[in-house]
Amino acid sequence: MKAMSAVQAPAPAGALLREWRAARRLSQLDLALAADVSPRHLSCVETGKAQPSRELIARLADTLGMPLRERNALLVAAGYAPEYAETAMDGAALAQVRRAIEFILEHQEPYPAFLLNRRWDVLRTNRAAERMAAFLRGGRRHDNLVRQFLDPEDLRPAVVNWEEIAGDLIRHLHEAIAAVPSDRAAQDLLNEAMRYPGVRALSRARGAGAAAPPLLTVVFRKADRELRFFSTLTTFATPRDVTLDELRIECAFPADEETASLCRRLAAEAAGADGQPFSAGQGHESASARP
Repeated sequence: MKAMSAVQAPAPAGALLREWRAARRLSQLDLALAADVSPRHLSCVETGKAQPSRELIARLADTLGMPLRERNALLVAAGYAPEYAETAMDGAALAQVRRAIEFILEHQEPYPAFLLNRRWDVLRTNRAAERMAAFLRGGRRHDNLVRQFLDPEDLRPAVVNWEEIAGDLIRHLHEAIAAVPSDRAAQDLLNEAMRYPGVRALSRARGAGAAAPPLLTVVFRKADRELRFFSTLTTFATPRDVTLDELRIECAFPADEETASLCRRLAAEAAGADGQPFSAGQGHESASARP
């Protein structure tokens, strides 16, 4: 008996295009008009009767809004070499990028900041993020934000408005899967998330008639103290590398003075215990998570 290969063959380019077109809810005619290609030729590409050129693949990928990793997959499926490199974060080519990331993480002090990939894996944090996790729960169990907020053994018990935050995370997971339908890891993360207690039962309904705040705020509680944070996201403009295309920096800001004051106090206490000020190089970097 012949052993089955452990390597799965890539899907044909036409099948990938159909999958992406369906995810974007575009007909063949819609995509053909938007990409300036004849509907007949696009039909032949999707059925495998015609070979798309690299230039046509680029136009179709632009029209479909495909991330760089998926553009490479489409090129490979069509028989071409991938166009976009995937550079290791610790390589010399990304030295300036690492400095920029460290600069942002350091200057977010004394408030938390996280370097994430597209699946919410925490690749690096500043010291403020570590101090806050230690203050709330004695540390964190997972190097993934979704798991941190949904796992009852992680940060979840400290989140006052957990249902609101969990519902928003699940919504973002659904949107990520819709945006990148070929991302099986994101689908696996959603399936895992739905198995945590109480997640599947979350109501999708928003408070009818209630005035929504301008920003979603996560509210933590430790003893009789409540802490409130809102977040901003930073991404790299016009990336030409898969690694950079998938990175983002989330910065948490205090939503009230009590939260800001506690962050400053924790930083001052840590500086006194260490005998030195914070340095971005001392932040946490996950050994297991990679972009």
